[in-house]
Amino acid sequence: MAARRPLSAPDPVAPGNRAMIAFFGRFCHNDGIVPGLFPLRLEGIPMGILVRSSRRFCVGLFLAIAGGMFGGVVGIAADAVEELRLETSDGIPIAAWYYPPPEETKAAATVILVHDLEGSHKTVENFARSLQKSGCAVVAPDLRGHGGSGPRAAGLPGAGIKTDGGEARLVFRKADLESMAAATGGRVRDQSALRGEIEAVRNWIKQRSDAGALDIDRLCVVGCGIGATLASMWTAADWNWPPTTTGPQGQQVRALVLISPVWATKGISMSLPLTSEALQHRIPIMLLAGKADRDASRLFDQLKRYRPAEWFLQRAGQQPPEKAKGLEDPGAATAFFIQIDTSLSSDKLANDPDLQAADKISTFFTLALSRRPD
Repeated sequence: MAARRPLSAPDPVAPGNRAMIAFFGRFCHNDGIVPGLFPLRLEGIPMGILVRSSRRFCVGLFLAIAGGMFGGVVGIAADAVEELRLETSDGIPIAAWYYPPPEETKAAATVILVHDLEGSHKTVENFARSLQKSGCAVVAPDLRGHGGSGPRAAGLPGAGIKTDGGEARLVFRKADLESMAAATGGRVRDQSALRGEIEAVRNWIKQRSDAGALDIDRLCVVGCGIGATLASMWTAADWNWPPTTTGPQGQQVRALVLISPVWATKGISMSLPLTSEALQHRIPIMLLAGKADRDASRLFDQLKRYRPAEWFLQRAGQQPPEKAKGLEDPGAATAFFIQIDTSLSSDKLANDPDLQAADKISTFFTLALSRRPD
């Protein structure tokens, strides 16, 4: 592999960055006006005016752009993707795809992207590339039995084959889903007894981070559908790892995005990860779903109870947004729910370019990563 050239920041007032600034103002409003602030439209105004207009709400984005976090203004080749071959602790070969940031930029965020059941990296590829273009480094694994990853080994409990219209397909049970999100066993994380798909990706990121090629301290996780439930389970497990004498080995997830999360299925439930201090109070969380998504609404109601002073809700087609009592600045929230006027869900919602999920999520990453870790 050719040596990477020194990192450089993009022009902070380049058109691509101005577009992101304008989007930030539309994050929760369609009229281009920063919510609850001076009625200044954002397109074409000087950056200094933007910051003075909303110091707390916009400072994270301003610093991100000025510091070169967003690499989307630098061209990315259409083939800028690398196939990885990983393995879980139970011997399942896992295929994953790495979408690197532009050669000369530092990644705005290091993202693990978990697709829904019956999907693969292909069902979220447009979404992954959109995150890549916004400056993120993205790793999208195929869960076991999906895409290029192997199925559970024959003869082991917890897996089955179902014939549907003459076509054989895997049937996933509780044990299989728990294995996908597994990250436990022992005191040293790199030698843990149980390592599922998401943990295998994390270990690869850790190796690249140790080599200076990625930054695990900017780790964010995105899950779609049942993949969102798995992402929540794994995030809770990440925060359960205690520090060692050499330093921390867990609590690496800095932000969690749940797209059309499934509350309960096949014996797993959001109830378990919601017992974690990380999901209750510590990690910034964003929910993205269609306006009729009951599971997402149920989950956000629970998050509101855990974070009564730090939630923000934008309902589809409704102005103004709802927010916690006393929350003057939406940027100070730690739990966001953005409803979208669509019947799409999960991978399809994330992958539809017209819904701009990647733009909304990139903005959320900027807010989350501008906070100091607890």
